[in-house]
This record gives sequence, C-alpha cells and structure tokens, in this order.
Amino acid sequence: MVAVQGIPFVTVEQMRAVNRLMVDVYGITLRQTMENAGRNVARATRRLFLGGDPEGKRIMVLAGIGGTGGGGLVAARRLIGWGAEVEIWLTALREDYEREADHELRTLEVMQARVRGPELEPRLDGAVLIDALTGLGLSGAPKGRVAELIRAANASGVPILAVDVPSGVDANSGDVHDPSIKAAATVTIALPKRGMRDEEARRYVGDLYVADVGVPGALYARPEVGIRVGPIFAEHEILPVWERSAAAPTR
Repeated sequence: MVAVQGIPFVTVEQMRAVNRLMVDVYGITLRQTMENAGRNVARATRRLFLGGDPEGKRIMVLAGIGGTGGGGLVAARRLIGWGAEVEIWLTALREDYEREADHELRTLEVMQARVRGPELEPRLDGAVLIDALTGLGLSGAPKGRVAELIRAANASGVPILAVDVPSGVDANSGDVHDPSIKAAATVTIALPKRGMRDEEARRYVGDLYVADVGVPGALYARPEVGIRVGPIFAEHEILPVWERSAAAPTR
C-alpha cells in the first residue's frame, strides 16, 4: 500500500472551523471552495476510472442538498464539458437544495443535463458512480431517499468514487452505518478525516486521495484548528494518502 507522509488527519470540528475561517477571515466563499473540490473530483474520476478519456462514458452523480452535493454537481458540469454522458440523481426537491448547490443545478439545467428528481426509482449503471450525498453533514444512519440511493449504488455493481467521506461513514468515529457507500476510491477535501483510519471504515473508503481546495496554510495554525500543514500540494492538487493498488478499478 502506497502512502504519502506528512498529511495530518482532522476531526469534523476542525474541518468545520476551517470552513468558517475560510469565509469569515479570508473571504474565500463556499462557491469558490466547491468549484475547486468539484474540479478535482472530476479530474480524479477521469484519471482513476475513465482511462484519461471521459468522452462518451456514462457517469452517475448522486448529489445531496449541501456543499458535498454541490461539489458533485460541479464535477458533473466539468465531466459534461469533457464529453461524458452524465446523469444526476437528486435526494430532494429543488427548493430544498442550499443556495450554492441550487446555483449549480440552474447551470446544469441550462446545459440540458439529465437531472433525475427524488420521485424516480433509481436505475444506476455506467462506467463510474460519484457519491456526493452527505459528506461531513452526516448525523446518524442515512434515511429516506439518501438511504435508497446508497443501497441502489452498492447494488449496481458500478465502481464508486466518494466525495470527501463515503456516505454513511462517520467522519469522526469511523462508524459504518446501515447503509453506507462502499467506495472503490474516496477523494477527501482539504485533509483526510480522522474516522477514515478506522479498520472497518477503510474497507468502505477504498483507495484514499486528498484534494487541494485552496485553504491557506496559515489558516490551519490558528487556535481554532491548531495543526501544522506544509505546502503538501506544491506539486500536485490530488495526492494519494493510501492506495491498495496502482489505480482504482476501471470499466
């Protein structure tokens, strides 16, 4: 298993402090962060699952209502621009989506993207599936439409790339709820989360990568976060934390 040294793991509380400081102190908006995250998720999808060429490949994106879902929607927009055939599955009605995620949905609608509402029975297939359902927003076991989509994703036989944390896995404790996404690979945002090191959680995380979203290095050293992070993304925006193989499964 290949690992990159010097990448710290953070708690959910530390990551939420990072998100607040990004906005309140540095003036880096959620939309900017979401764009960076989604771009790198799309790049990882292209490299790990699509042999470097998305054109004509069928991709499913499961998008929750918040920032993680918004990152998934950015990835969908990017992959469509690269020629992929993308289908987007929503967990709720449009009016329930948070402002930044709704902004992405409006753009995708102008692009005439295939957006499937929560009333439809999920039918998931294709080259790869992107799980952007819950991220850090998980509180207890997934329920309702989110749980339905997780079960459909795991049953599909399609390799899954999780955004930030596989949906259903607790980012702090590593507890794996019923149901939880079983990912071939996870692209976690900014820094990996502490719960991912748990032995059971690792089986659901799959190969783990961390993506740069533009967090200033000095931010991490502030008392609200209290860690030291060097210029880990100086050469690459996506880094392997651990890999079970040279690459994630491809189809």
